[in-house]
Amino acid sequence: MIEVSKYKIKPDMAEGTHQFDSLQGALDYLENHPEEEPRILVHPGIYQEQVTVRIPGVIIAGASREEEDAKDVVITCGLAGKEILADGMKRGTFRTYTCFVDADDVTLRNLTIENSAGPGTKAGQAIALYADGDRLVVDSCRLLGWQDTLFTAPLPPKEIEKNGFIGPKQFAPRRNNRQYYKDCYIEGEVDFIFGGAVAYFESCTLFSKDVDREVKGFVTAPSTPEGLPYGYVLESCRFTSNCPERTVFLGRPWREWGRTVLLRCEIGPHIKDEGWDDWGKELAHTTSFFAEYGCKGPGAGLDGRPDWCHVLSEADARAYTREQVLGGADGWSPSI
Repeated sequence: MIEVSKYKIKPDMAEGTHQFDSLQGALDYLENHPEEEPRILVHPGIYQEQVTVRIPGVIIAGASREEEDAKDVVITCGLAGKEILADGMKRGTFRTYTCFVDADDVTLRNLTIENSAGPGTKAGQAIALYADGDRLVVDSCRLLGWQDTLFTAPLPPKEIEKNGFIGPKQFAPRRNNRQYYKDCYIEGEVDFIFGGAVAYFESCTLFSKDVDREVKGFVTAPSTPEGLPYGYVLESCRFTSNCPERTVFLGRPWREWGRTVLLRCEIGPHIKDEGWDDWGKELAHTTSFFAEYGCKGPGAGLDGRPDWCHVLSEADARAYTREQVLGGADGWSPSI
């Protein structure tokens, strides 16, 4: 058993239990001891650290005081994209992460992962979770931040701005990933869920935070690789906010082939009548795919949606089950 705790090692621990005072310390130990079961139990506390996960199949679970309460275990860091480093360059988006998952078959459960850098107007981009793994499961977690809270890798094929992709996977081959987010709370402002993964969000709460700008934010910014039939699918999710009415977009295409589909979601009054923005990409009117089906709430009215967006029929919606979206060639069916 691998445990992480802010408190001293208990004298009555079971034989074979290894305890660490940081999550990264526990992960480093597992990397060097592959004979150990890849399971880490994190006890309540605030852990101020930047974490990298490179162990395939590892399960990292918070030991909450109450069942399925992620608030008790907080992994936090405050790196900001606008920070100027010693070499005179900005840190940039992809070196700001609090937690970087760089392995397949990882499960995160009952954790809070936070980037505390602050609003994007001051801090710039600031990733809480950099998720670069296939068959990733994020269950009952809280992902907290402002701009660019959750990055669902891979990166797009090419950067638009020079040095825009500086970070751990800048030159790595782009590999398609499937990710499953269940019962999570995710908050942010601009593009706070972004990237190229095929990601299924089920029964999640997506909270748009108020910030000092006219357009308060964009919930999703997919960069789905060209040719993939699925990008982001949000099933039975809740779009909530402390923003004024009609000031937030549901999403926009980070790259021209971005795809986001909403199924039976509850959409609050903070969402603009247009719902979706094209990010100035006219090509995206024909290459992207943004669609809704069966949504309700004051922000779910479809009359103001752009003509390049879609309303799914009941038959169309059947193509977006979790099994179809995430199954892939190996028939992956994540279980919680």
